[in-house]
Amino acid sequence: MSRDKYELLVLAAVWGGSFICMRIAVPEFGPSALMFLRVGLAALVVVPFVALRGSNLMLILRHWRPMLLVGAFNMALPFLSYAYAGETLNAGFLAVANASTPICAAIVGRLWLKDKLSPMRILGLIVSMVGILVLVWDKLDFSSGGTGLATLAAVAPSLLYGIGTNATKRYLTGMDPLVTTAGNMVMASLILLPLAIWNWPTQPVSIGSWSATLVLALVCTGAAYALFFRLVATVGPTGATSVTFLVPVFGMVWGLLLLGEPITARVLGGAAIILAGTALVMGLIGSKRA
Repeated sequence: MSRDKYELLVLAAVWGGSFICMRIAVPEFGPSALMFLRVGLAALVVVPFVALRGSNLMLILRHWRPMLLVGAFNMALPFLSYAYAGETLNAGFLAVANASTPICAAIVGRLWLKDKLSPMRILGLIVSMVGILVLVWDKLDFSSGGTGLATLAAVAPSLLYGIGTNATKRYLTGMDPLVTTAGNMVMASLILLPLAIWNWPTQPVSIGSWSATLVLALVCTGAAYALFFRLVATVGPTGATSVTFLVPVFGMVWGLLLLGEPITARVLGGAAIILAGTALVMGLIGSKRA
């Protein structure tokens, strides 16, 4: 196996594991404190890494307004939403819901930036929407004790990522992606800081939750983004984003092995349909150019 393929599997395994870490730590930390620690500690890894590469970190201050916008929609809000959903829903379900991100990015790009959609991409959008409905249909219970709000929170980050991705394209095109990521983390930390202070845990947090939080921040966020951008440089954006197809697999497997979460036929069916639609949208199938 080549180094790139090995690193792609490692990245998928790490990002799939991020949902496990959230599930372990969020009951004690709460969503806002946990996600502040995630982006804040990750920034302590990424910012020095970017500086050592010789990148100009002053660009973060120079472009703080678009950085703030992208940091909100690419990190602060979706991370917070996933953490809220993780208090109720399985890690495998969250990982599968995350796979619809390229779909939402395509929709937002069409509506906002007037990107063209080929017939195959439109078909992919329709297929993926069907997959999302299959995935969430039995969980849309908004009665007392139901999982309806948590389910919406699990799906919402894909739309938020879609807005953040297109905002990056609109306002930060041409900037070093690692500088953009470092700026996103700094701005997301500033956004989440007041919420974290307000909702900081009043009871001591266990070693297990602290350990999961450190893994989530330093490995699943800081180190993972550095690895992702190395893959973007070596195999290209499409090759790197193909990790989208592997993260749900690892999310479900880790959930089963580490937390004993069942893998249901509905989740498997929804995942298969969503990923088929995603492949169409990304041009990985049904396209001569692919």
